[in-house]
Amino acid sequence: MISIADVNAMSPKAFIETFGDVAEHSPWVAREADAFRPFASREALVRQFETAIRGANRDAQLALVRAHPDLAGRAKLTDDSTKEQAGAGLNTLTADEFARFTDLNTRYRERFGFPFIFAVKGATKHMILDSFAARVGNDRDAEFETALQQVCRIFRLRLEDRVSP
Repeated sequence: MISIADVNAMSPKAFIETFGDVAEHSPWVAREADAFRPFASREALVRQFETAIRGANRDAQLALVRAHPDLAGRAKLTDDSTKEQAGAGLNTLTADEFARFTDLNTRYRERFGFPFIFAVKGATKHMILDSFAARVGNDRDAEFETALQQVCRIFRLRLEDRVSP
């Protein structure tokens, strides 16, 4: 774990190298958050990552959402995504469960134009599937907002794993 004092002492390059992967394949979020240093606390750090995302234009937000992998998909995952999906049991799906995830991923992407985002840490595959089934019926604007909320939850959990309180 890194202390907030050590975070604040990092060069901008070191900050981006350390936290550039917190928002999936989107180091621009860390670059934006870096501008708000020094951070008074880990919570302040998390808030600035969210501020970076919320302050971005819709195209940048959509690109960030689209940078996330399909859940239980066969795409190359980041180390964080691999650990998080394994922790939720997505690496041990039965053939029927995998088929259900594949169907929902396809239906969701066709409906919304971006992948289903769910902060899987601490969840079970059954909780994820239930949420997936419920959210696939949302309207696009509501679901885009939910996806952004889930992205923020993902980087909150990742920052909490890396930075001491």
